[in-house]
Amino acid sequence: MLQQLFSPSVLHVLDLMGIFVFAISGALLAVRKNFDVFGIAVLAEVTALGGGLFRDLVIGAVPPAAFTDLGYFVTPLFAATLVIFLHPHVERIQVAVNAFDAAGLGLFCVVGTTKAYDYGLGLTASACLGLATAVGGGVLRDVLANEVPSLLRWDRDLYAVPAIVGATMVALFIRYDVLNAMTSGVAVVTAFVLRLLAMRYHWRAPRAWHRRSTVREE
Repeated sequence: MLQQLFSPSVLHVLDLMGIFVFAISGALLAVRKNFDVFGIAVLAEVTALGGGLFRDLVIGAVPPAAFTDLGYFVTPLFAATLVIFLHPHVERIQVAVNAFDAAGLGLFCVVGTTKAYDYGLGLTASACLGLATAVGGGVLRDVLANEVPSLLRWDRDLYAVPAIVGATMVALFIRYDVLNAMTSGVAVVTAFVLRLLAMRYHWRAPRAWHRRSTVREE
């Protein structure tokens, strides 16, 4: 189905773009944590490839694409190298990096859902793997950096929700047999715009109803 939506060359370029911006976010966190160059490279690789690697292992697409295409492996290293030498400049364009990260989120939740369905999973499972593809690398990044994953923190702008919406839209498009290049693009743009709006207006998910806790908030 992916080949019907996008040509292989276009899909490859889109994948590499998403991998690059995710790797930038991982490398920047490593710099803030004062990691050495090896740690920066590792966090860039994990952030960029973690979600897709998890998806491919679950659906049985082995060996995973991250190990069969040299470009997938080299792109995060290139991003890490840029951050190592130019991180003050990259930090100054953080808004642009966040925008590209949002685009990668939208793209990966759609591609992940579609690929999972191609491998025989049901619609619900496919949407869940679409979400995992989009946010899995970020979760691994935060765990390795000894932080609570961002998508679990109430004080962070919505991240998983836009990916859930995009993946759900793809599942519904498949269900009603209307998935094509245009509708998949609509799903990507919807997730992208929701993430941008969440960052702009600081939208956050609600916490427990009538929360009464004596535990100090962190």
